[in-house]
Amino acid sequence: MVKRVRNFFKGTYLGLMLLFLYAPIAVLIVYSFNASKTMGNWTGFSLIWYRALFGDAMIMRALGVTLSVAALSAVIATIMGTFAAIGMHSMKKGTRLVIENISQLPVVNPDLVTGISLMMIFAFIGLKDGYTRLLLAHITFNIPYVIFSVAPKLRQSSNELYEAALDLGCTPLEALIKVVIPDIMPGIVSGFILAFTLSLDDFVVSYFSTQGVENLSIYIYSMARRGINPKINALSTLMFVAVVTLLLIVNIKSIREERAADTQRRKVAKKTA
Repeated sequence: MVKRVRNFFKGTYLGLMLLFLYAPIAVLIVYSFNASKTMGNWTGFSLIWYRALFGDAMIMRALGVTLSVAALSAVIATIMGTFAAIGMHSMKKGTRLVIENISQLPVVNPDLVTGISLMMIFAFIGLKDGYTRLLLAHITFNIPYVIFSVAPKLRQSSNELYEAALDLGCTPLEALIKVVIPDIMPGIVSGFILAFTLSLDDFVVSYFSTQGVENLSIYIYSMARRGINPKINALSTLMFVAVVTLLLIVNIKSIREERAADTQRRKVAKKTA
């Protein structure tokens, strides 16, 4: 009886938590198909705002800036963060802990402080190109998240694999590319996805860093002062569906790889038994 009550409350808590998290998104998705311009009343199902979205040149321009900056910053931050994590992993424990703590400061640092700091450094060095400033800012705050994703995989992996590759004739670079990186690839992929989604979502750092270039978050902020257009509901719905689809693909692939690895280990165990 006690177990049933406990399970009931566990399920209720989980359901309430999911409702709290996703109810606003569900409302946004539903009203993106509303024919009315206001969210105060439902006047019927329509795709008018999706058609209007793709016909709005300013939104499409802001979307292009957002996606290009997110993709480039995620790729560059993933490469830099992965090699930084590998370098820190090879340090002595005391030095590694100090460097790891320093590298994670931007994660806990308020975005406002990061944005103003980047604005000042860009002004100091005389960098005026808005797109370049935006890209550098996103790379800067994405790198710690990549390190945070890759470092646990490095701790889980064994140094013996790297040493065995060297003993078998690989150069250090070949051992890194052919052994270490494939072994920590799930962490690298997670870091890339995290960096990409954080870049799509960022507003504060982008607002203070850029000059003359608008991504979606800045464009929506400027629009919000005049009232949110239902086209933004349609855009948000498409972005939500795209991110969920990407996560599902990655998770399904990871599950299949884990199952394949488990099957292979069982076959090896049976042969050696």
